[in-house]
Amino acid sequence: MKESSEQTGLSPASHNGNGRAAAAGGVQSIERAFDLLEMLADAGGALGLSEVATASGLPLPTVHRLMRTLVNRGYVRQENSRRYTLGSRLIWLGETSSRALGTWLRPFLAQLVRETGETANLAMLDGDEVVYLAQVPSPHSMRMFTEPGRRVRVHCTAVGKAMLAQLPPEQARSLLEHSDMPASTPTTITDPDLLLAHLEVIRKQGYAVDEGEQEVGVRCFAVAVPDAPAAMAISTSGPQARMTDEAAARIVPALKHTALELSKAMAADGAA
Repeated sequence: MKESSEQTGLSPASHNGNGRAAAAGGVQSIERAFDLLEMLADAGGALGLSEVATASGLPLPTVHRLMRTLVNRGYVRQENSRRYTLGSRLIWLGETSSRALGTWLRPFLAQLVRETGETANLAMLDGDEVVYLAQVPSPHSMRMFTEPGRRVRVHCTAVGKAMLAQLPPEQARSLLEHSDMPASTPTTITDPDLLLAHLEVIRKQGYAVDEGEQEVGVRCFAVAVPDAPAAMAISTSGPQARMTDEAAARIVPALKHTALELSKAMAADGAA
């Protein structure tokens, strides 16, 4: 029996929990399944069936059928407590999507290299780590190399600090306090309070700097990508001798422009 919008609290023209309007002509059950996955992601932990039903506005039997299907496919996992959390099969989808995203957006990085003459990087926040999605190297013989897929600590990179600065302060503090902050170099910030104060500076100036905090002799400038589907940032990196404050005066505006172009491209792709 077909459920009415009055019964479910959702309809093809309604907005889901992320504020997006359901696309006209879309498959309602698929939209609902993705709504539930995003709800579990937003929760950051496990939810009970009744909690999911209440938050989604869907009838309990509908939620149960959707969750059972997602569990059978490996996209949701049911814990011993009977609560639901995201499943391991999403890791494969996420990694594949990240590689494809890096390939798709690589031309934007190539243009940034042409404008700045330095290596350009695209990275995403994954828990308390930074994952590099793509890199276009500088034409200089002395340049930086980072393999796509490489993971580094969030506290000691310009891209990591740029993304942390976009989070609410209490969320950034929680992330830092639940992760180690080892010193990669003598200049690495290892104190959460000191880094949180530094994030305020980043918010005000609109970009982050890695002062040799990940690798000795390497300096990076980074900005967050606004309105990205996940926390993302781009950076340029190079030897400290070239990455001077004078260089920042021309590199940072190029980074901000490219970040906006990336944001527009992803928004247009989502709208399509």
